[in-house]
Amino acid sequence: MKDLKKTSVFIALILRHKPEAIGISLDEHGWANVKELIAVINKAEGYSIDMETLEEIVRTDNKQRYSFNDDKTLIRANQGHSVNVDVELKEAEPPEQLFHGTGEKFVAAIRKEGLKSKSRLYVHLSKDKETAEKVGARHGKPHIFFVHSGKMFRAGYKFYLSENGVWLTKAVPPEFLEER
Repeated sequence: MKDLKKTSVFIALILRHKPEAIGISLDEHGWANVKELIAVINKAEGYSIDMETLEEIVRTDNKQRYSFNDDKTLIRANQGHSVNVDVELKEAEPPEQLFHGTGEKFVAAIRKEGLKSKSRLYVHLSKDKETAEKVGARHGKPHIFFVHSGKMFRAGYKFYLSENGVWLTKAVPPEFLEER
């Protein structure tokens, strides 16, 4: 049985954060050559992958992290990068309210400073509270911030909607956050 989850996490690490760690490069839009990716993954200890497995990972990933180009010769992560790439996000008007899930240990800093992208290119926001709770649970006991995204947008802040439905913005100042 193939360990798709373990391989998917490894691919996310490569395509979002450390392509150089296994000797591949991403183009300016975050695309990696599929044949090269498969070849270098197969050289890594504990991993074995072919095109069929990669297609299964892309198709079944519950967070829809990855996209192929039209002829499946290139692959990229849809968002979440710490490496500087332009994944060609389209600016979009967000709903009036979005959500951000975090762990309780970060709440005091967020209340004071707002949401910052930190090591990533964007702050990630969820369209529903349930998704934000799942995200927050990855950091300990979850805490949900309600983001007044409509007000932010009208105030001139830019929002982007990734291929997998995650809302992105550069930062959220504290005055646009609410806790309920």
